[in-house]
Amino acid sequence: MKIKEINVYVCSPGRNFVTVKVITEEGIYGLGDATLNGREMAVVSYLQEHVAPCLIGRNAHDIEDIWQYLYKGVYWRKGPVNMAAIAAIDMALWDIKGKAAGLPVYQLLGGKSRQAVTLYAHASGENVEDTLDKTEDLIKQGFKAIRLQSAVPGLNVTYGVLGDKKDYYELQGNRPLPPEEPWSTQKYFNMIEELFSKARARFGNDVHLLHDVHSRLTPIESAKLGKLLEPYNLMFLEDASIAENQDSYKIIRHHTTTPLAIGETYNTIWDCKDLIQNQLIDYLRAAATHAGGITALRRMADFASIYNVKTAPHGAPDLSPICFAAHMHLNIWAPNFGIQEFVGLGNEQSKSIFKQSIEVKQGMAYVSDAPGLGIEFDEEAAKEFPYKRSYLPVSRLEDGTVWNW
Repeated sequence: MKIKEINVYVCSPGRNFVTVKVITEEGIYGLGDATLNGREMAVVSYLQEHVAPCLIGRNAHDIEDIWQYLYKGVYWRKGPVNMAAIAAIDMALWDIKGKAAGLPVYQLLGGKSRQAVTLYAHASGENVEDTLDKTEDLIKQGFKAIRLQSAVPGLNVTYGVLGDKKDYYELQGNRPLPPEEPWSTQKYFNMIEELFSKARARFGNDVHLLHDVHSRLTPIESAKLGKLLEPYNLMFLEDASIAENQDSYKIIRHHTTTPLAIGETYNTIWDCKDLIQNQLIDYLRAAATHAGGITALRRMADFASIYNVKTAPHGAPDLSPICFAAHMHLNIWAPNFGIQEFVGLGNEQSKSIFKQSIEVKQGMAYVSDAPGLGIEFDEEAAKEFPYKRSYLPVSRLEDGTVWNW
């Protein structure tokens, strides 16, 4: 089954998405997500100029060989642009193989390990009480795991809390350059324990609570936070600190028993190898789009399982519904799956472009038995929402120092 054509589409139904369509000579096609938020066109150029020409005429069934060819064959390995491109091709090839076999991708991976995928939703408020009210709404919808984020008093913007703005894009107005946001660790610490102490008092211990620090803290500050939150029994503390130096997590691990999760910016297994094998984390949050696709994430999940690390794939709105579909197949298969981040199935604009068959009820996602990934892409509808240059924010300390966003 030879590859005949590879097309790349960029659309912006609220967020920019890069979609890859691999078409075979038999007419069977597959879809992949190559979105790299804020650097979308770098991946588009890489795919069109450097990847697609190398794959025309190759056997679409040779998923592993093509993955290795794109990873090892470039000499310049890893990196977000390279791995997002590989990921999109890889997803599309798994989609093709599933359609050719008449089977959903999870069956090709080995079948189900569970009947449904547990999700965690986001409760983000302008203050602690607002966050708790939104948490209550999500509990009523059936969610049993919820990430709590609250605005920090004294800071005009806080990660995860957009107030009256619908999206980070709106922070940029008519001048599409990165917005800048202030950060104060001291002001954050003044708020954070109140959020979780009141959450436990109001909702008890039956609901799983999570929190995303988004790498704002140094390792010793993260250790302090983890210890502070131990009485509130978090499911996990996400991205407590940057782990470019993976040994940094030894400091956090040695001071707290709060479970730790990281990985949404990781591109390969090498980014998390030491964290996993030294058992410094409990959940791996790598995303299929950013970490090399289904082939790579399956390998990472298998490696993590040896060390009792669970998977909890990234699920931000800057990953397209195609990536979410890929995660669903991985999640329903992976014996060490933990939980899936969930921000909804897209807005109405997105739903007009990406036709998916995933059902969500009572905080669980049910994967379709449609062949392949079970998702379709409407090229004509996508044309109605052209690409808009945009960026995620930049963070600065109150003295002006550039910090981790």
